[in-house]
Amino acid sequence: MARDGTQTRNSILDAAHALTLRQGFSATSIDQILAQTGLTKGAFFHHFHSKGDLARALVHRYADMESDLLNGFVARAERLSDEPLQQLLIIVGLSEELFADLETPHPGCLFGSFCYQNALLDADVMEVVGDAMRQWRTTLLAKLEAAAQRHPPPADTDLEAVADMFMTVFEGAFVLSRVLGEADLIIRQLRNYRRHLELLFAAA
Repeated sequence: MARDGTQTRNSILDAAHALTLRQGFSATSIDQILAQTGLTKGAFFHHFHSKGDLARALVHRYADMESDLLNGFVARAERLSDEPLQQLLIIVGLSEELFADLETPHPGCLFGSFCYQNALLDADVMEVVGDAMRQWRTTLLAKLEAAAQRHPPPADTDLEAVADMFMTVFEGAFVLSRVLGEADLIIRQLRNYRRHLELLFAAA
């Protein structure tokens, strides 16, 4: 029976993902990926026509994973509560759970690794990254606006900025965690963000 090649393709993507987080995509060579996977160049080029093709596949896969994660968080929050503010707090709490057992700093976000090198990447890659970031903004902003209807925040509150703060906390915490060697820094920053929401909307 012929193999569909899915396992080989995923092995290449997994290796490229790990190497990109460790050293950046531009510094990641095809030879390094092959050394890590034990595959041949023929196997690589059967699945990816070029390194640029690999970059597009990486960000598309990661974007799908991020979208599934966000949708899963929202669905679970909506099952647990009908109250928009509580839903927001649940989403942040679920995010905290992802990093609860870290013993070493998290390697970071693949999108962040690509954004640092945006001048080297094609427009399609950056569009996928941008669309994924905007999905988080749009989803969280809708919850924030619904929460503001029930718990009016100060009049000068920029709710879109508060939505963006969630991703800002993540990206900044990933960098600080690696630089300072503090695995729990992400958790602490997410808890700070959750407390900010509670204070902003005067939650009990």
